[in-house]
Amino acid sequence: MESIQAIKQRFGIIGMNPLLNRALEKALRVAVTDISVLVTGESGVGKENIPKIIHQYSHRKHAKYIAVNCGAIPEGTIDSELFGHEKGAFTGATSTRSGYFEVADGGTIFLDEVGELPLATQVRLLRVLETGEFLKVGSSKTQKTNVRIVAATNVQMRDAIQKGKFREDLYYRLSTVEINLPPLRERKEDIPLLFRKFASDFAQKYHMPTVRLNDAAQHTLSQYNWNGNIRQLRNVAEQISVLEKERDLTPQILRSYLPDMGSQLPALKSDGKESSDFTSEREILYKVLFDMKNDLNDLKKLTLELMNQETSEAVQEKNRNLINKIYGSNSSEEKSQNIESLAVDNQYQEAVHKSEESYDYAETIVEEEPLSLLQKEIEMIKTALERSQGKRKLAAEELGISERTLYRKIKQYDLNDGSEG
Repeated sequence: MESIQAIKQRFGIIGMNPLLNRALEKALRVAVTDISVLVTGESGVGKENIPKIIHQYSHRKHAKYIAVNCGAIPEGTIDSELFGHEKGAFTGATSTRSGYFEVADGGTIFLDEVGELPLATQVRLLRVLETGEFLKVGSSKTQKTNVRIVAATNVQMRDAIQKGKFREDLYYRLSTVEINLPPLRERKEDIPLLFRKFASDFAQKYHMPTVRLNDAAQHTLSQYNWNGNIRQLRNVAEQISVLEKERDLTPQILRSYLPDMGSQLPALKSDGKESSDFTSEREILYKVLFDMKNDLNDLKKLTLELMNQETSEAVQEKNRNLINKIYGSNSSEEKSQNIESLAVDNQYQEAVHKSEESYDYAETIVEEEPLSLLQKEIEMIKTALERSQGKRKLAAEELGISERTLYRKIKQYDLNDGSEG
């Protein structure tokens, strides 16, 4: 059996990561069989290399190898592309056409992004896997095919199954052997090697000196998350090779080509459950904002309590002084002014209580003193009205207030004065 290093040289695979080596070893071992293989991993990790390795080291290597991107073919034509169609099967079918499963008979078909297949097509594919038979679109004649199927997906298949987007029986038929390729952020030791390889390739392609990384730049490159994996690293290497005048790269130069390098937050541990870096950073941000909101609410509550406590005490003290002045007043004019001041303070105190109730988290505080003062005012008005036998003018003179003010107070406190005017 050929060595892993020989496979890397033959297919241009760069890296020494143990997870990568394990994936290549599984591909080499399964190649000599005809069982189906499902290649999993994030977009851009190089899943397309695995089916090529499997085909080249199988007994089918001299037959056809066809790669099909299932996500790039419209749903209305995917069945025709895979299984073919008869003349007149649908509008535009002017002749009989052979599908990929007929053309690749005896060889290998690589179904990339298999998770994007429509459910109706999944039923047809399951039949091919189970019996080796298929029907062309518009035909009732069963045809046989002998193909090796290798599929790949970046979709979480179990989630797709739970949502009803992928058939569970098809998943188990496709994943007789599952080969997972690790994301680039789990292959940190391979990142500088890959960058140097890409930089060398682009220097030859564009006829310019090769860009080089110093130690600090290598560290910066390795710490980046690379959500786009090898594809993103290759694009960055090409951009720098073409646009950067300086050939010796520093961390500062690299950061200008790495999106959001300065604002990345550390990823959260997920206890074995896979989650994207975006989700982890979002969870951290939500937690920070939630804590800030709690701090602001606590500060508002404390400030409100301090303000209300100070205001309430000041109003109570002023009202005590006014009561004393009312009962100690000698003239009607002086008594009227004190009663008016008391009414204004009582209204202000009510407004303070209403502002407290507008906060959901603030406790409702009932001050007994302002309520008793308000009751005293009502009692004084009732007494004056009784003495004047309901005559508002006489009652107003006794209270030392205008008749208009007395009328407003009667309406405000809903007093039945039996007035005669």
